[in-house]
Amino acid sequence: MSYLTQNEIANNGALFARVAQAAAEQNAGDNPDVWTNENRRDWAAAPGWDAAWESAKVTHEDDPGYDPGKDEAVITDGQILSQVQSMIPAPE
Repeated sequence: MSYLTQNEIANNGALFARVAQAAAEQNAGDNPDVWTNENRRDWAAAPGWDAAWESAKVTHEDDPGYDPGKDEAVITDGQILSQVQSMIPAPE
């Protein structure tokens, strides 16, 4: 686990957009962008995300334009969906 990597994940624009889209789909609050921003430190700390991110960066170290947040093989849509769902309170 790396807090620096988790911070990088929390501030990555492409991953933010992907999480916000999942939040919109799952009705996670009135404004998915606000919800995503307010919870970015939590979803960025999802188990395994930092290790996958670091591995992808090492694998693509010779590609300065590589963005792990855009690479759906690093953190999959399924992982994002699962994390967002786990953070939404159950309906009463």
